[in-house]
Amino acid sequence: MRTQGFSLIELLIVVVIMGILAAVAVPQFTNVSSDAKISSLTTNLSSIRSQIEFYRVQHNDVNPGYPAGGGAPTEAVFTDQMRLASRQDGTTAALGTAGFPLGPYLKKGMPKDPYNGLATVEVIADGQPIPAGDDSHGWLYKPQTGEFLTDSASTTSDGTPVDTF
Repeated sequence: MRTQGFSLIELLIVVVIMGILAAVAVPQFTNVSSDAKISSLTTNLSSIRSQIEFYRVQHNDVNPGYPAGGGAPTEAVFTDQMRLASRQDGTTAALGTAGFPLGPYLKKGMPKDPYNGLATVEVIADGQPIPAGDDSHGWLYKPQTGEFLTDSASTTSDGTPVDTF
């Protein structure tokens, strides 16, 4: 009685076909991952930028980041003004505090940059240029102009720096 099985040639043909399919499919999955990061980044940037604009409209054309009563902008003031309740003068308090009718603008806090995984914000001082992304923070923010960018040094699959979005 003879046992039936696959010949060596048949097995080699199957392995070659699977290798060709893998070579075609793997780059497609890589592009999907890259596309997802780009989509997440542009969504986060759009959302944060619109909330910065909304804050400015509700606070007498003053961008978030500046302390009430004046002074240099800081990351702590910016994040508090984005995630807490506020008054028109920019002072903040816990959500639900009487007399603080505005906000919060980012209910879940600052999102992480999808490229470097950081949620910190480097606040650029008035009169200073915005540096190129260097992955030291999640985000770059210039209160003087309201510009908000990623601090990532990454590039897209076509070579476009993501800090230009």
